[in-house]
Parts: sequence; structure tokens; C-alpha cells
Amino acid sequence: MPTDDQPQHEDQQQTRPGTRNRTLSIRTPDGTADAFAVFPDGGGPHPGVLMYPDGFGIRPVLCELAGELAAHGYCVLVPNVFYRDRPTPVMDLPDYIDAAERPRVMAQLMPLIEAHTAGRTLADAAVYLRVLADLPEAAPGPVAVTGYCFGGLLAVRTAAAHPDRVAAVAAFHAPVAAAGPDTLARLTGHAHFGHAASDLTPADLTALNATLAEVTALTCTSEIYPDTAHGFTMRDTDAYDAAGLARHWDRLLPLLARAL
Repeated sequence: MPTDDQPQHEDQQQTRPGTRNRTLSIRTPDGTADAFAVFPDGGGPHPGVLMYPDGFGIRPVLCELAGELAAHGYCVLVPNVFYRDRPTPVMDLPDYIDAAERPRVMAQLMPLIEAHTAGRTLADAAVYLRVLADLPEAAPGPVAVTGYCFGGLLAVRTAAAHPDRVAAVAAFHAPVAAAGPDTLARLTGHAHFGHAASDLTPADLTALNATLAEVTALTCTSEIYPDTAHGFTMRDTDAYDAAGLARHWDRLLPLLARAL
């Protein structure tokens, strides 16, 4: 199926005070990806940010994160990366994912993640960036990419593949090292990686940061957020940590302000 640079715009609705959103249908070579954009209500255009969800997909907590970012002056595009398998919602999620629910949810999630190859990521990323650039609320010029968990890995791959478009990348509780040294070496601009304490040992962090330090085109901070578990930004899971989420905003917003 051919790509379509013009997303299909549906009805707008209020998301949070001071913002608006729009549901999109994005045509890709492999089908149609549902997505949504959220942006300040009035003014603009605004710097663009491509936000990749965690593996659990688009749901209220992701809408809240995107709305909060938009309220700070950004046009945020959030795609359903698993559109090849199913539209949003990509799985049957409880309102709260705790230790009892996690095995069932992960059993649904892992086949989707395993099927989402780096090739799929890069094919989709080119389309998402073009759609973001075409949104009337998005300012021309460089954009940022951010992501959570598995979405953080997609953000890193996207930034590395499009250094001419992506001025900043941020990933939170994400398997950044899984991108591989060759991909990390292609990063440019500004980056921040906020790791869960349960995901990386101090030795792992030292090794990752040594690799990142060799990338002379990159200005990067990479740190373990104290006392956090994987998924700490997501308040609909038992991994949520309010201090970790606050630290995430304290790192993300200045990063975007510097780069965009």
C-alpha cells in the first residue's frame, strides 16, 4: 500500500486545558496506522515531537503524557506502532497492571514486540516524521523523538536513521543498549536516557556511557533514576514512581528547549 503524506483528520476534542487533539489514519507501505496528535490550543506552529508509546500501547496514561508535553508548547504525534497486528487498543488491558495481571498482559505483548523488527521501525519512522512535518500545528525545522520502554528503543533507532531531521532523542526505562553500538554511533544532537534502577547495574551504565562518550556528534546524559523499577513513568502499573516521573520531566523539558 502506498504511503500518504496527508493524514486523515477527524473531529478535534479537548484533551486537557490549553490543548487540542486530532485522531489520524496514517497510510504506510504495510497498512494504515492509527495515531493521534496533541498540540496547544491556539498560537503556533509548535516544535514537533514524535512520541513512541511503551509496549502496552496507546491508552489514557499515554494520552496524559502527550497532553502534558503539548501543554509545554509542542506538537506531539503518538502512533500505534503495532498497527500491523491490530488497531488501538492493541490488547485487552486492565485499568491497572499489577503483579497478578502482568503475566497475562506480557503473554499478549511479547509476540507483537518480537515481530516488530528494526526494519519495520525504520520503514514506519520515515512515514511518521513526514506526517509530523505536514501537520499544520507543527513548526518547520528539526524535531525530537522520545519513547518509553520498547518505544524508547524505537526512538533511538529513529533518531539514528534521521540525523538530518531529529535534533534530540530521549528514552525512559528503555533497552537503549539493544540498539547496538553501530546504531548508537549514528546519533547526533542532544540525548537523554533515563534508566530504571531495576534495568541497569552501575557497571552496565558505565559500559553504555563509555560507548555514548565515543560519539563526538552527540551531547548526552545517561543516568539511573534512583529506586525505580522498569516502567516507572506509567501510573497505570505497579512500577509507577512519582519521583521518577517528575525527574523524567525535569530532564525532558530542558532537553527539548535546548534542541528545538
